[in-house]
Amino acid sequence: MSNPERMFVSIVTVTYNPGELLEPTMRSVAEQVGVQIDYVVVDGASKDGTVERLRAFGEQVQGELVQGQPVHGGSLVFRWVSEPDRGLYDAMNKGLVMAQGDYVLFLNAGDTLAHPRVLADLWSERKGAAVYYGQAMVVESMGGRELGLRKPLPPQHLNWRSLRFGMVVSHQAFVIKRERALPYDLQYRICADIDWMIRCLRALDPEALDRGALGPEVVSSKALGVHFADRVLVHFLDGGLSSQRRKAAWKERFLIMSRHYGPLNNLLNHGWIVLRYVLRRFVPNFA
Repeated sequence: MSNPERMFVSIVTVTYNPGELLEPTMRSVAEQVGVQIDYVVVDGASKDGTVERLRAFGEQVQGELVQGQPVHGGSLVFRWVSEPDRGLYDAMNKGLVMAQGDYVLFLNAGDTLAHPRVLADLWSERKGAAVYYGQAMVVESMGGRELGLRKPLPPQHLNWRSLRFGMVVSHQAFVIKRERALPYDLQYRICADIDWMIRCLRALDPEALDRGALGPEVVSSKALGVHFADRVLVHFLDGGLSSQRRKAAWKERFLIMSRHYGPLNNLLNHGWIVLRYVLRRFVPNFA
């Protein structure tokens, strides 16, 4: 049963042969304080010792005692499954089904929450928001050196139309009420996350379908129950796509955004997306 004085959140980590990347992620979840956590790991039948790591972590978080009392006082429940799946987003859908918290956050293996009070601080600022979002710090895959804030930076006001210029919010810095979290569309293999975020945000706005893609630009985040935390919520592991996979991702994302915003609007929007990509490569500190 959730406690209204604390956020009750399901953190879902989806893995397949993550190696040692999983352990810092699990550790950052276990270190959270002032929040009730339902931690779910959905593994795709890894063969690299992940199952043994999951078992060891389960024994650790359930067995740690301080002065004879469980460390988390019942505030952390850990569950996991390791079985074949149909890909990343099928596994994420499994995580949504398994989740029991009032909120859901997806945290990849290798990514870590910024500090032990990240989630508790969100709840202190605003209880009961439909969505919380913030910034992500990109870190090196080897050594953890900070490389800079993930760009584009998140907007001050977020609604479904905010994503017409791309993934403006890191998936790992986006916490949504579980009842508002829709299933991922499995027809998309690479970019289902942006489609998911658009649909989830659009569903928060009951008049969005009437206004359409050319509706008013600013719909109050407060009115939609969306809370912006203007700070780093997560350390996001740097890991770029291969050139071949990047081309496939751009094509799939173009199809997704044409579906949501219309082909002509999307073509115009992508003119800015391409220009922004070029400017980032050649203009220092371009956001």
